[in-house]
Amino acid sequence: MSTSVSFRRRAGALCAGAAFGLGIALSFSGTARAQTLEDALARAYGANPTLNAQRASVRATDEQVPQALSGYRPTITASADVGIERSQQVTPSSSLGEVLTIPKAKTTTNSSPRGFGVTADQTIFDGFRRQNQLRSAESNVLGAREQLLNSEQNVLFDTAQAYMDVLRDYAILDVRRNNVDVLREELKAARERFQVGEVTRTDTAQAEAALEGSHTNVSQAEAQLNTSRATYRQIVGEDIARPRPARSIDRLLPRGLNEAINLSQAQHPAILAAFHGVDAANLQIRVYESQLYPQIGVEAAFQRRYDDSSSVNRVTAGSLVGRLTIPIYAGGSYSSQVRQAKEVAGQRRLEADVARDQVRQATVSAWGQVQAATAQISSAQAQIQASQTALNGVREEAKVGQRTTLDVLNAQQDLLNARVTLIQAQRDRMVASYALLSAVGWLTADRLGLRVARYDPNVHYDQVRDKWYGLRTPDGR
Repeated sequence: MSTSVSFRRRAGALCAGAAFGLGIALSFSGTARAQTLEDALARAYGANPTLNAQRASVRATDEQVPQALSGYRPTITASADVGIERSQQVTPSSSLGEVLTIPKAKTTTNSSPRGFGVTADQTIFDGFRRQNQLRSAESNVLGAREQLLNSEQNVLFDTAQAYMDVLRDYAILDVRRNNVDVLREELKAARERFQVGEVTRTDTAQAEAALEGSHTNVSQAEAQLNTSRATYRQIVGEDIARPRPARSIDRLLPRGLNEAINLSQAQHPAILAAFHGVDAANLQIRVYESQLYPQIGVEAAFQRRYDDSSSVNRVTAGSLVGRLTIPIYAGGSYSSQVRQAKEVAGQRRLEADVARDQVRQATVSAWGQVQAATAQISSAQAQIQASQTALNGVREEAKVGQRTTLDVLNAQQDLLNARVTLIQAQRDRMVASYALLSAVGWLTADRLGLRVARYDPNVHYDQVRDKWYGLRTPDGR
């Protein structure tokens, strides 16, 4: 994962306990169980595959530390060999004077040479390569933990947004269905008035058209609800019925914009992960530079051989050798690696600056969205009251012939639009609150007080840090 900020900057939120402020009765449908936003967040924290994949990535990064520590330990190898050897020696004939002649002789020898040996190699000095590799690995582990925290924030934000989308769409669907009932009554009244000659056929046609349009709006609202529920299931891992109203998290938010900006710059995990990446890149420069330094090591060896021979049956040898290696020229590869590492370190520093700027922009944006949604809620509530009053007045005026059916339908539509606006604004404010909490680095299970077992990355790190051997992971794989 790169150090660029990956958290979402979409905003909007729903006021606590408001239940969208529309007096809509809550009903539960389907086989999925109703739940609170806190239940959804806890479920996603434990079961979201994206978050669990990031946890596995952190555990894999933990293994860099024991790999770096292995450089302090000796390496021991054993070897053994066995074979069959056959040799044949031919001696030509020779004569000793005129009387004695030695005939040609052929001698065949079979043997089975065999042996075994053990060699131990210990590095004494490697230009501080091991120390820098260890520090770099530890920086990578810290950076991976911050990336995990950032992923946790992203998942929790996505969950809150998906939950609020479902809650919003249920409320809008209720409003649309209620509008169908109202328009059906308007059509009935228009037809009765048409029969007694109070209105024209045009008025009934307008009422019929409005009713049919409301049926279309209901279908669209149902489709949007199904889409939001599918998104919720993708993130949380289970279906959802009618969600309960969400509680406000205003008590967790910063008290001012400047405080929010300062907090985000000091503690947001995307920024901290970027700076750990800078540290690791700087240490990698030293790792490559160590290749230019002398290397000192010690090698101990033991060997025993069994060679079938007439004079020697067994040979045992042991040695202890100190070794000094001084690099003189490696074709320029070491120097190139150092230069490359310096450029990478410069890149990481620039990425850290980008992360800081992105976090600041997201914080300011989320703060503005919270303020805008709050103002929109107040305006929408006032608009609903005014629209309801206007609708009542238009209906009374229509009864005495001062208003047409179209005037009543337009007033009804204004009231419907105001209610939908309020629902959207309340959803936007709650989502914006979670976006602001994420922007300052506070959108965590601990901060939200979720009732779920916390994932502690230190547990796995402590389990593997000092392991000298073993192929199984701590969980038994």
